[in-house]
Amino acid sequence: MEKQLTATESEALLTSLKTRFEKNKNRHPELDWHRIQTKLEASPEKLWSLNQMELTEGEPDVIHYNPQTDEYTFCDCSPESPKGRRSLCYDKKALDSRKEHKPKNNVLDVAAAMGIALLNEEEYRFLQSLGNFDSKSSSWIQTPKEIRELGGAIFADFRYNTIFIYHNGAESYYAARGFRASLKI
Repeated sequence: MEKQLTATESEALLTSLKTRFEKNKNRHPELDWHRIQTKLEASPEKLWSLNQMELTEGEPDVIHYNPQTDEYTFCDCSPESPKGRRSLCYDKKALDSRKEHKPKNNVLDVAAAMGIALLNEEEYRFLQSLGNFDSKSSSWIQTPKEIRELGGAIFADFRYNTIFIYHNGAESYYAARGFRASLKI
C-alpha cells in the first residue's frame, strides 16, 4: 500500500488540521501554523499517518514543539478514545493467546501500520494537562516490558478529576477502550 495521499486528500486534511489548530490555541499558544504546514507538506508519509489518525476519529492536533530537534508532536485529541481504534487487545502475542472471541486486531500492530506511536504514561499525563480526555472511555498506553512479560498491559483514563493508570490482561479488549498515539514531524 502506498502511504501517500492524493493532492485533494492532502488539501482536505490540512484544512481540517488547521481548523482544529486554530480552534484549540490553548494546546499550542506559541506555535505558528504556517511553519507546521510547511513541514507537513514536506513529509507526505507523515501526512498519510495523520490522515489515518483522522480517519479513525483521533482528531490529531499539535501538542508540543521541541526546539532542539525542530519537531512538532501531533497527538490524538478526541474527547474519548478514538472510535476507529477500539475493541483491540494489546499486542500480537495477546491476540494469538485468545482461544475464542478474538478481537479483529491488536493495538501495537495497528499503530505500526498507521506509522504512529502509542502514548506512554508520561505523554498521557501531559495530554491530560491540556484538557479532560477519556472521561467515558479508556486508552491502552505503552506497557513496561516487566509488566508485559507477566501477561499484563496498562491503560489509562480520567475519572473523578484524576488520571488513573490501570492494568488488565493484555488479551482483554473492550468496546470503550482504544488507544491514543502521537506522531513527531
